[in-house]
This record gives sequence, C-alpha cells and structure tokens, in this order.
Amino acid sequence: MIDNLELSVVMPCLNEADTLGICIEKAIRAMDEAGIRGEVVIADNGSTDASKSIAEGLGARTVDVVERGYGAALMHGIEAAHGKYVIMGDADDSYDFLEIPAFVERLREGFDLVQGCRLPRGGGRVMPGAMPFLHRWFGNPALSWLVRLMFRIPINDVYCGMRGFTRDLYDRLDLRSPGMEFATEMIIKSGLHHATMSQVPITLHPDGRKIHGPHLRTFRDGWRTLRLFLVFSPKWTFFRPGLVLIAIALIGYALAIPQVRIGGAALDVHTLLVASLAGLLGWQCVLLATLARIFAAREGMMPPHDRLEKLTVERGLVFGLVAAAIGVVLIAAVIVQWYRVDFGRLDYPQTMRLVVPGVTLVAIGFQTAMAALMAGVLKMHRRNFANRHPASENQGARA
Repeated sequence: MIDNLELSVVMPCLNEADTLGICIEKAIRAMDEAGIRGEVVIADNGSTDASKSIAEGLGARTVDVVERGYGAALMHGIEAAHGKYVIMGDADDSYDFLEIPAFVERLREGFDLVQGCRLPRGGGRVMPGAMPFLHRWFGNPALSWLVRLMFRIPINDVYCGMRGFTRDLYDRLDLRSPGMEFATEMIIKSGLHHATMSQVPITLHPDGRKIHGPHLRTFRDGWRTLRLFLVFSPKWTFFRPGLVLIAIALIGYALAIPQVRIGGAALDVHTLLVASLAGLLGWQCVLLATLARIFAAREGMMPPHDRLEKLTVERGLVFGLVAAAIGVVLIAAVIVQWYRVDFGRLDYPQTMRLVVPGVTLVAIGFQTAMAALMAGVLKMHRRNFANRHPASENQGARA
C-alpha cells in the first residue's frame, strides 16, 4: 500500500521540538480533510531535543541525515519518500500546512513544480514580524528578479521554502546543493529542464520557535544563492560580459587605427593597446562560457546545448590556427620593414598598428586552439563497462 501514496510531505528538522508537532498535525489534518493519501517524512539532521520522538509519536516517519545542511536534509528526506508528489516545507510553523490541498490541486493539473509565493507581487501575504526587513524588501525581491531575468522563470518568490513537485521532476534534476541554496537550485534547474511551473499564494507566519532562531544567515546564504546564479548561467557570467569587452575592443580599434581625434584627444597606439587588452579578456570570457556550458551538460547540471554539441575540436583548431597565422603575417610585415632599414629605428606609431593586432591575434589563436582541445576532453563520454563483464567472464570460463 505504501507504493500507492499520492503525496509525501517532507520537513527538514534540526531541534524543532517547539513547532514540529504543530506542523505534522496540520499536514496530516490537511491530507485527511482533502482525501489525499499521503505520509509525513521528517528528515532529522541530528536533533538533540525531543523532535524525533514527537514526530514518531504523531505517526510521521523519520529519516536520519548525517550530512549537515538544509539541502542535505531535504535531499535525503525526498529520496526516502514514497509519494508520487512531494511537498516540502520548514518545520518552524511559518508555513501553514493546511494549505497543502492547493498545491496538490495544481500538481494534479499536470504542473511539474508548484511554488509557494509569500510576496504580495504573487498574491501572497507576510504577517507582521514574519520576515526580516532586508529579506522582504531587498533580498527576496532582488534575487527573484534575477531569476526571472537570467533564467526566464516566472517565479515571484524564489526563496520560498514551501513548494510541491513531482517525484519524477526531482529525479531528473540531479540536485546537489547541501545548504540553503538547495531551494534556488531546484527552481533554476527546473527552468533549464523546461519543467512546467505554477504558483500558489500563501501566508507566511512568524517563526514559532522559542529555543533558537532561524537557521538562515542573511549575507552568507544570500551570497551562496548569487553564486549559484553565476554557476548556472555561463551566458551571464562569461558570455555576455565577453561580448561587451569585445565590442569595446572593436570600437577602440576603429578609432585608434585611423588615429581619430575626439575633442583635443588623439586616439593612438595606447588606445590600441587598451583595446587589445579588452579584446583578449573578452575572448577569454567567451571561451570560458563555452567550456563551462559543455562541462555543465556533461555533468548533468544543465541540459545539452544543441549548437555546442555540434562544435568539434577540429573547427576550433582551424579557427585558432587561422587567427594565429594572420597575426604572424602582420608581425612578419613589421620585421620586413625593420630589415629594409637595416634593423635600425622604426616609425613606432605606424609599426605598432601592425604589431599590436598581430600579437593579439596570435594570443587569441593560441587560446582558441587550447580551448578546443580542452573542449574535446570535456566532451569525452564515460564508457560503460557494465556490458563488458559478461564477456570477460565468458573468456575466463573458456580459459
């Protein structure tokens, strides 16, 4: 009968004796009243109070989690759950588990993930004293805005810890964050895997715990979330800044090569050098974006990128060699000029207009060729030796 459960309510727990019982009772009551066949799973992260005995006394199932962290507790709890759907929520009585049926209704409609929204923008409500000032007016709105901007995900409250999702989606996402950023990783990966999402407005109540305060640390966990954004978006972290730098380099070249004057300033060789620096840094960013995206796809962190899957080592090598060859030709042209004056003094403002682009192209060509070889390493698939064992055994038998 345990395999026929529709819902598992999973709560992470670390010394939550003050409020755990209330949360479990509400979850069970909500499922009973709505006719939902489900269970409550408490992922205990090393509680030293009466949390485990309270949970077991109320009929919840407990899972011991040795690895510390909010995400670690949830991952172990979800993996031990038996329901087709999972609803996760904190055990501090800030989320009202009587709102469970609204999440299940959306999941039954076919959504992969149903996110709770505490913020008024998404129809939610924050009770007085339920959320710190910085979280409510700066942290949560800013991070949620970044998620919508960077990943095109229609979520208004990315940090809300109460959400529902299908077990199938969870298994596909391969989540890895052991800390508070676990919730954000789930949202980002759901978007990258094109999961269908919906929102349910909920009410956030003040933390009911008395023995200890919240486990969340504002600046530490805020930085971890921002870092996660950067890791899962090579486009914003590397590619787009790289394009900006390359654009600056092209503008600098366009102005410095013909010695354009702007006002009283003459843009000359020094402008060319700075433009080359911008170009080199920009191209490095583009290469890093490519390698990061290939690596993320190979590790299952992000779905494969169609264009990058078609990119071959040979194409990268050809591009790099051609760029380097053009650079060598430019440098050789200056050497010829030097030879014609018996290796004496040169007209540096003129020759540098060939040397600087030449050196830049050689550097870009070399970087590209090395990055192409590295991409080839990253694209190598792990070989599956499982199918080779029977053959080996047969050979052993024949021997």
